[in-house]
Amino acid sequence: MSLTYGVAVLARPTFDVPFAEDMKTRAFAALEAAGIRTVGPRELLFDRAAAEQAIADIRAAGPIDLLLILQITFTDATMTVKLAKEATTPIAIWAVPEPRNGGRLRLNAYCGLNLAAHALGRAGVPHGWLYAAPDAPDLSASLRALATPAAAVPTRARPMPVAADAAAERVLAAMRGAKITVVGKHPDGFDTCEYDEDLLFNLAGMRVETVPLGQLFDKARAMDDARVGAARAGAAQELEGLDAVDQEQLDRSFRVFCALEDVQRESSAKGLAVRCWPEMFTEYGCAACGPMAMMNQKQVPAACEADVHGSLSQLLLQELAGEPAWMADLVDITPADDTAVLWHCGLAPISMRDPEAHAEATIHTNRRMPLLHQFPIKPGRVTLARLSRARNETKLMIAAAEVIRAPMAFTGCSGTVRFGRPAAEVGRTIMEEGLEHHFALAYGDHKAALKAIAARWNLPVLELA
Repeated sequence: MSLTYGVAVLARPTFDVPFAEDMKTRAFAALEAAGIRTVGPRELLFDRAAAEQAIADIRAAGPIDLLLILQITFTDATMTVKLAKEATTPIAIWAVPEPRNGGRLRLNAYCGLNLAAHALGRAGVPHGWLYAAPDAPDLSASLRALATPAAAVPTRARPMPVAADAAAERVLAAMRGAKITVVGKHPDGFDTCEYDEDLLFNLAGMRVETVPLGQLFDKARAMDDARVGAARAGAAQELEGLDAVDQEQLDRSFRVFCALEDVQRESSAKGLAVRCWPEMFTEYGCAACGPMAMMNQKQVPAACEADVHGSLSQLLLQELAGEPAWMADLVDITPADDTAVLWHCGLAPISMRDPEAHAEATIHTNRRMPLLHQFPIKPGRVTLARLSRARNETKLMIAAAEVIRAPMAFTGCSGTVRFGRPAAEVGRTIMEEGLEHHFALAYGDHKAALKAIAARWNLPVLELA
């Protein structure tokens, strides 16, 4: 059967554009090898205006069987939602993997696919999806199968019976009346980071306080030099390479850390959610990852991209584990060895470092500014959790995984894991459920207590593994 796909290639210029161009060329070659005719522009689309022009060009080319969004790098969901709203045919997203070579996360396309699936799930838009390399075996059949309209998948979330659990009761008591302070607003196109203050109060008795991002910058600029120096001296005991990064930018990072301490103290917050880009780089001149890692280590959960529900999820696990929690993206799933990679730019608490590895000071791979932590996380049992609003249904996502010792997958902080179910099944559930792209994790097995908390909150549980 002859097939014609309208193709829109989404990318972001802060990633590795030459590599993205190469992957795009290989992807179009794979579509051609599958006997699929393509229409639409072949250049990378970097913004909404380009996406709007692309959909106009595709319409002008005549009837198509599928609108295929080629997720070549990470992007927010703005362009995806725009394309989906304009589509009159089935829609699918194809994201491409990249090698785990210990270097820069050059594309981060899986996370872009995750963000897009969440946005389309919230919008009620059915879609197909594919995560495969352009030279993957049997790819032609997978590409042609995308033209079949995606069937509705029933949610896997299940209600939990109420059961006595001392740890759950302790955590609920500790959170009742607590506060999360959000600094700035989540980035546009990050529906995953939207929050519902009434929901948090009704579930956990927690409130949200907001602080303008400019106020954080003002505090940082006015910070006492001696206090900033003390923060640097403390970091130097744990991190190698502080002298090797730009010293003015590094000084700004420690000023941000001190300012976050003040914001947390002044608002009496148990957790923070911080708009960490782009203004942290473009207006102030440093990375927030390292300062937020230091707050995580102080057991003040600091969620990036102003993700309030992410901060709450970290706080749940931190209270259960009695030690720092971390929030990460799932950036790769490889069925061949049944592993996945949890990663974030560089905000893991230092206590999660693999003792066989060094903790290094480094720069943000896209924005080229310090301070970030860099190390693989230590082997051991971890629990993942997320207060989720995927598909517009509030639920608690939980999963068990084992961090295995492996070469560091990408720069920043990362961990290679095996889930309690096959990795491919976990990935399928994430995409079909349209989960958020941030997952909180802490060491230990806390699934029973989390299920008890969900039952107290009258929430269904989505158990990934």
